[in-house]
Amino acid sequence: MTDLTGVPTLVTRRLVLRGPERCDLSAFTRFMTSAPSMKAQGETVSAEQAWFGFLAGIGHWHWHGFGFFTVAERRSGQPVGRVGLIRHSNWPDVELAWHLFEGAEGQGYATEAAEAVRTWAKERLGFDRLHSYIDRGNTRSQGVARRLGAVTDGARAPHEPDAEIWVHDL
Repeated sequence: MTDLTGVPTLVTRRLVLRGPERCDLSAFTRFMTSAPSMKAQGETVSAEQAWFGFLAGIGHWHWHGFGFFTVAERRSGQPVGRVGLIRHSNWPDVELAWHLFEGAEGQGYATEAAEAVRTWAKERLGFDRLHSYIDRGNTRSQGVARRLGAVTDGARAPHEPDAEIWVHDL
């Protein structure tokens, strides 16, 4: 269990949000290569591409000072997904994003973890606004955004035409 980023640990009632560790790679690879949610969006990748994505996520922390936290259940320590802040080079704004691993959906983990990340982003990083780019057919993620208080006017993300821009005013 070696944190590869030196990021803070956030703790909620049921979850621990921590930096990615080597042991997280297998769950991340399984998610990226075969999760039904990834298949439904046509976004599955090869195991090699998942490995590169995992490493890019670590680099993101070093470059920006923020990135995806690994979300684990407090009780079991089992990773259940990733929630965090991302900003790729061609994106106009910082995104608050969430991905839950298969079997972890529908338990409120994304909302609980995103609330912790949002608070951290405001208190520690000084953000007053975040965005979520959510595919217009992804009703589950839209529900998370609504529970977080985000709103959309239906405008599309310039870097992802099928995604609506959801705004989180902090």
